[in-house]
Order: sequence, then structure tokens, then C-alpha cells
Amino acid sequence: MSRDQSTSDPPVTVADVEAARERITDVVHRTPLDTSRTFAELSGATSIGLKLENVQRTGSFKIRGAYNRMAQLSAAERERGVISSSAGNHAQGVALAGDLLDIETTIVVPEVTPAAKIEATRGYGAEVVVEGDIYERSYEYALERAAETDETFVHPFDDEAIVAGQGTIGLELLEQYPEIDTVLVAIGGGGLVGGIGTALKAAERDIRVIGVQPEGAAHAKPSLEADAIHELEDVDTVAEGIADTRMLETTFEIAREVVDDVVSVSDREIAAAVTLLAERAKTVVESAGAAPLAAALSDEVALDGEHVGVVVSGGNVNLTDHAELTRTGLHELERYAEARLALADWPTAVGDVAATVESAGAELDALERARRTAVDHPNRTPVTIGLEGSGPEHVDGALEALSELEGVSIVDRSLE
Repeated sequence: MSRDQSTSDPPVTVADVEAARERITDVVHRTPLDTSRTFAELSGATSIGLKLENVQRTGSFKIRGAYNRMAQLSAAERERGVISSSAGNHAQGVALAGDLLDIETTIVVPEVTPAAKIEATRGYGAEVVVEGDIYERSYEYALERAAETDETFVHPFDDEAIVAGQGTIGLELLEQYPEIDTVLVAIGGGGLVGGIGTALKAAERDIRVIGVQPEGAAHAKPSLEADAIHELEDVDTVAEGIADTRMLETTFEIAREVVDDVVSVSDREIAAAVTLLAERAKTVVESAGAAPLAAALSDEVALDGEHVGVVVSGGNVNLTDHAELTRTGLHELERYAEARLALADWPTAVGDVAATVESAGAELDALERARRTAVDHPNRTPVTIGLEGSGPEHVDGALEALSELEGVSIVDRSLE
């Protein structure tokens, strides 16, 4: 999808990325590259390397661009302070950069921002203003306030210094994973993929750069295909960190040159990736950060025989949200079932149910007495259960064992 390089100078060059690395090297972590045989086998790739930005300072890659931008402010700009807008991770990056550089910061966040991200941002000393139902409203409010107060607005993605800072991940990938053939990167506003793509496209050999978006916020592919920015009227995705409605001028111009393709994944595929990262890689990842792995494990991109970099961009997630995502992920992987049972002997039969599930080698995740409905037998106690197994056949076997118990019948079941 990339075009030949235009005659004009690109907004960001690899020299800008290298300068950014010099500027931020004492501030950011050089995050690990964790190879995974399991994910390679599931995707068909020769190898998969997970670039774990979820263990970066502030829990995401955003500190790279934020610090690179704010470190270049003049003394007068620092004195007036900084304002920004963010769905969460950029907020923490700006707040930490402000703390390190002694700059007062204000962050405007939308109402959907997880509480954990808001509290973490305040923890770095920033003022947090909750304004707008989606990010675009927060963005507009921050620009209006910046015009009134003369604070410097630090854009979350459409800024050359921000893009250059994010591109330092690409330089690290080349050093840690020199055999890399393809990289998968989430796209929200496009700053991350633009920076990484700029670094990788300057390498001596061809490396494919593939952007990944959730189906409910898939604006990049139609933009690149039409060679014009496509804006969505609204977004609908669990991946709030990349729930942007469009790229802007700077990131779009860069993406036209460095992005080879863009694929989309469903929220359920993202949930499955979150689950597998927790189980197999032992790492907590937010939904936006798991989107590239979801793409690697899907049928949307061919990776056979390739060495594939997967940028895990962040890990800032509420634990309750993470638990719900992993349960949805288990459903998607066909390893979790919910069923409604009718028990003839309550509560004695409960022990029989638990023992039967255990003897089948499955795990009883939940058992609750259900509210009786008109269709329930008046002499039976309705209960709902949730059980986890190693796969669909294992789950089916556990449910079959339950159905054979005396005094227990399965009224309804779902294996989503």
C-alpha cells in the first residue's frame, strides 16, 4: 500500500528518530523482545517476537514521544505549561514527562477512559479534566483551552516530534530482532506505526509494515486506498486506546509512505489475544496492545515462513476489565461454557456438580442459584454454571458428564 517516495522531504526521517533516541535514552526503558514458539506455531510464522511496551514506564510506549516533544520546548513554553488530550496512555506519558522536566501539565480525557489510567495520570502530578463522551470531544476542548491560556498543546500523535519518539521502538526492533521480515503495529491516530515504519523502512532490506485496527474503528485502510483521510462518524470497540476516528495530516502523510497494508480484527479476536498473552506470555496487556497479536493469529495476514515482530503497545487496564476480557477470550477460543441446570435435590446436588466437573479435569468457574422463570420446573432448583476446559471437546465432555448425573438436567447451554 506504500507509494514511491515523493520528491519533498518527509515529515519525519530516520535521522529524526535517531536524534529522539539520544534525547530520551536516559528516560525510557529499552523494552524486552520476547520470542514465542507458541504464537509462531499458531500463526504459521517461523518466529514471533513480542516487543513488550506494556512494561515501559507508564505502562505504554507513549512516554517516548511525549518526552521527545516536551524536552524541546523553550523556557517560555515550559513556564506557560502544557495541555493535552488522551484516551489514557498519552496522558500518563505527558504527565511523567512534565514531572521529569518540571512542567505543569493538564490532561483532558473522555468519559470512557479507564479509572486506572486517570488515577495513574494524577499520580504523576498532572491535572486531569474529564470532558466529552469520546476522544474527539476531549481533543476539541483541549484545543479551545490552549487558545485561551496560551498553554502548549502536545498532540497525542499528529506531531513530528511525537512520531520520531515512537519510532525509537523501530530502532530497538532492528537491534533486538535483526531477522525481522514483518512488523504488526496497532493504528489509532497513526503516530506509532508512522514512527516505527520510518525507522524500519530505512533499513538496508525490505521489511513489511502492517497496521492493525479494530473493526469498530477501521479508518486507516479506506484512507490509504482512497489516498485521502477517511473519518468515521463514530467508533465502537473494546480497544479504547486505538478508538480514533481518523488519522490527521502528518500521520497520514507518513503512513502513505511506510505502511504496506492495514488489517482489521474483531473485538472477540482481541479478547482471545489478551487471554493468550496472559496465559502463554504471562503478561497483562490492554485490548489495544493485543490487537497486533490478534491479527497475527487471524486469517487476515499471511505470515508463513516469516520472522514477525508484534508490538505490544500497552498494559494499562483495570483488573476487572481484564478479567471480563479473558472470559470473553476463553469463549472465543471455545474453552469456556455457561449452562443453566435444573437440580432435583438442592443443595446436595451442588456438591455432585462440583465433583463431576473436577473429575472431568475441568474447572468450575462459577455456580449461582438462578432466578426462577415461568419455564422452570416448579420442583427443580435452577442454577447457572460457568466452566473452563482445555478446548471444545473437553468442555463438551464435562457437560456430558453433568447431564448423566441423577437429579441434574441441562436446561440450556451456550458455547460462544
